[in-house]
Amino acid sequence: MGEKPNVVLSGPVPGAPARVAGPLLVLFWACSVVHLVAGLAGLGLVDPVTKALLMPLLALWVLARRGPGIIVAALLASTAGDIALEIDGMFVPGMGFFAIAHLCYITFFVRKRPGFRTSAASDSVGVGGTSGRRPVRWWMPVAAYAVVWAALVAFLWPGLGALQIPVAAYSLVLTATAVTSSWYGPRAGVGGGLFFLSDTLIAFGIADLDFPYRGFVIMATYIAGQYLLASAVVRRGRWEPVNSG
Repeated sequence: MGEKPNVVLSGPVPGAPARVAGPLLVLFWACSVVHLVAGLAGLGLVDPVTKALLMPLLALWVLARRGPGIIVAALLASTAGDIALEIDGMFVPGMGFFAIAHLCYITFFVRKRPGFRTSAASDSVGVGGTSGRRPVRWWMPVAAYAVVWAALVAFLWPGLGALQIPVAAYSLVLTATAVTSSWYGPRAGVGGGLFFLSDTLIAFGIADLDFPYRGFVIMATYIAGQYLLASAVVRRGRWEPVNSG
C-alpha cells in the first residue's frame, strides 16, 4: 500500500504574523476607501499619501500570510512606481518600476502555472465523459490578449507622441502578466485583467482620451487587481503536498 503524501502548511500558522494578517488587510481596505474618496473630493495630500501606503500594506499582509517573496517584491516595486508617478518628470521611471513588478508576477506565474500543468489531465477527464467542462487551454488567453493588445496599440499610437515606444514596450509586460495570471486560476486571471484595464486607462489619458471619473476607475481597478493577484497566490499556497519518499 502506498503511503499518503504528507501535507505541509505553508500559509498562516499560529503566531504573531498570523494574528496581524487580519488587521493589516483591514488597514489596506480602509486606506483604499480613504484614497478613492480623497481622489474624488480632491483632498490635497491625503490622495498621494494614501496611495503610497496601499501596496506596502498589501505586501505586509502577504508576508504575514507566509506568501512568496517574489510577490512581495512585485508589490514593493509597485509602491516605487506609485510614488514615481506622483512626481513631475518621473513617468518613464515609474513605468520602469511597474515593469519590474510585472516581471516578478510573470516569473511566479510561469513557474507555478498549475492550470497549465494539469490541462492534460483535465482533457482526459472530459474525454471520458465524467466532466462536461472543457479546460481553458494555455493559448486561449494568449490569443485573446494578443488581439486586444494589438488593437489598443493601433488605436492609441497616434496620440502617444514621444511615449509611443515606452508605452508599447511596457504594454507587452503588462499583457504578459494578464496572460500568465490567467494560467494560475480564475481569481488571479481576473486580477491580471483588472491590472491590464487600469494601466490601459492611464494610456488613454496620455493620448488625451479622457472621460469623467477616469482617475477613480484607474485606482479602483488597480487596487482590486493587485489584491486579487496577491490573494490568489496566498490562498492557493496554503497547502503544499510533499512526497513522503
